[in-house]
Amino acid sequence: MIRRLAIARRRKVANALMIGLCLLALVAAVAFLLAVVGHVVAMGAGSLDLAFLTGIPRPVGETGGGMANAIVGTLLLVGLAALVGLPVGIGAGVYLAEYGHGRLATLVRFVADVLTGIPSITIGLFAYALLVVPLRSFSAIAGGFALGIIMLPVVTRTTEEMVRLVPASVREGALALGIPRWRMITSVVLPTALGGIVTGALLAIARIAGETAPLLFTAFGNQFWSWSLRAPIAALPLQIFTYAVSPYEDWHRQAWAGALVLIAIVLIVSLGARYAVRRRTIGG
Repeated sequence: MIRRLAIARRRKVANALMIGLCLLALVAAVAFLLAVVGHVVAMGAGSLDLAFLTGIPRPVGETGGGMANAIVGTLLLVGLAALVGLPVGIGAGVYLAEYGHGRLATLVRFVADVLTGIPSITIGLFAYALLVVPLRSFSAIAGGFALGIIMLPVVTRTTEEMVRLVPASVREGALALGIPRWRMITSVVLPTALGGIVTGALLAIARIAGETAPLLFTAFGNQFWSWSLRAPIAALPLQIFTYAVSPYEDWHRQAWAGALVLIAIVLIVSLGARYAVRRRTIGG
């Protein structure tokens, strides 16, 4: 009896210790996040005004200007990347979860894992050789394509795991009604796993929104407004990089403001997608 009480006491102590360590790790992670965001806000809020959000960069030596063209360019590039990465990534993830049990599935998983570890600058060089060189021009298409490839492994693996978490009883209940398997996947499985799939998509979007290296070889950047998908286009990461390495103090302040806007864009997109998913779930 005494031995059982001692074992129970040790288990309680170990449980309390592990919970304490998890809480400590949580506090540390949140503290670092708040420190980074707080520093960006402190450095960039002073340069954030209407002129910054509506104007374009001014020539070297002139103070003021803004990053409106870079903000729009970032949204356009992220949209193009989503058109490339989300359908392919979600489709591949559903295939791996529902049908992937052979060599092809093993190959797809291996490729997705390898893509996760490939440096983004390498993907930028690949897009440069595939699109920029044949078209003889830097372009938004090439930039969106490169960012879309970066999205693929994150979306694929997240979708696979979220679809696998859907209980087998849900699938069996749908199939028992006599509906085809493809209809069961699109009408039952995907809506059930929608929250997790959206989380993976937002994680991928948050990653590509701040990528600079691939855009150096694809979108290239632009100091003016550009609406052509086959022409160089501005982007916030490129503009922030250019301003941050410059010797001008005014450009440094605008770089911090651009970083703040980039964080705000990711936050707004994330909250908007979460709200849409929650509303769809409650409405359903």
